[in-house]
Amino acid sequence: MALDKMGFNSKLIHAGADKDQFGSATVPIYQTSTFGFKSADDGAKCFSGENDGFIYTRIGNPTIQALERQIAILEGGFGGIATASGMGAISTIYMGLLKQGDHMVSTNAVYGPSRVVMESYFSKFGVESTYITTSNIDNIKKAIKPNTKVLYIETPTNPTMEITDLEACVALAREHNIITVVDNTFCSPYLQRPLEFGIDVVLHSMTKFINGHADIVAGMIVTRNEELCKVLRSAMVNMGCNMDPHQAYLVLRGVKTLAIRVERAQQNAIKVAEYLENHPKVEWVKYPGLKSHPQYKLAQKQMDGPGAMISFELKGGFNAGKTLMDNVKLAMLAVSLGGVETLIQHPASMTHSKLSAEAKEKANITQGLVRFAVGIEDVEDIIADLDQALAKV
Repeated sequence: MALDKMGFNSKLIHAGADKDQFGSATVPIYQTSTFGFKSADDGAKCFSGENDGFIYTRIGNPTIQALERQIAILEGGFGGIATASGMGAISTIYMGLLKQGDHMVSTNAVYGPSRVVMESYFSKFGVESTYITTSNIDNIKKAIKPNTKVLYIETPTNPTMEITDLEACVALAREHNIITVVDNTFCSPYLQRPLEFGIDVVLHSMTKFINGHADIVAGMIVTRNEELCKVLRSAMVNMGCNMDPHQAYLVLRGVKTLAIRVERAQQNAIKVAEYLENHPKVEWVKYPGLKSHPQYKLAQKQMDGPGAMISFELKGGFNAGKTLMDNVKLAMLAVSLGGVETLIQHPASMTHSKLSAEAKEKANITQGLVRFAVGIEDVEDIIADLDQALAKV
């Protein structure tokens, strides 16, 4: 069957890899730093781009290439660029698309280090940035300047679970010749494919749902066209943000179960969100699968499911949150998300601690905000764990 005729689950198993000469059921690990050439002419053609042979693993590697092809196929893009981490992907995008005097508009509740690296490092080289609530398209319109080159969106946002209208962003960006970028980590291509809405670049921390087993760190960029792919691959190669072949092998193993893992975690998350919404010690719950979510209808339009990430506010603020986290037994008090295990964390003191108090306030990252990444355990056990911990708040 032709690849383009296959369903998503079939692509998870079969997309990206060429048939191995020995008939291996999995992509082999090409654990090598360099590759030999057939001749001097062959080497010259590889460097010039006339041949597509491999040169050096920082530039390309068969194991890594198989993963790049697969994620690009799943996202519906032109090509993938694997990086050593999600932050490697973000830094590659910033470096490849922005220069001195350029301006970027981004989501104010974006993943903390995504903002920190821009405001602390890229700002030193004359790159400007503005952070706003992108769920309101009028905010984006007001933030655009003559030198705005990139619109960088996270939807749903980390950790406030706000959703941005992708089609509206694309229409606005095209009016101003702005490149659109979406961090799709929270959804994975199983639940959302921004390129289908006209977004130019998608990125992932594959550490999360795509790998799904909390045992590697990895990133991926997927572009809508060849031109952007060449620009960003060049930036990645020259900065040395490349992935390791063994790392790629582990992600190729993990991604095969993406759909069934996300489905199970999502089924659990819906029940957990309903439980929390009805708990007397919870102020509010933000989950795209609840009708109380402000962008519930938009989530149904551009996402294939509400996902497994929940944020909620405890009555009692910081101390209540601390008590909850110190008393969970099944949920792990840890950052990250998207693995098979349930995780809980406090954004204000952990993932977003480097943001100023003013930036946290504007991004609605309150002292009592809890981020809950639902895993694939029995949902009755997850709820029982929350119940006994909340009883101590």
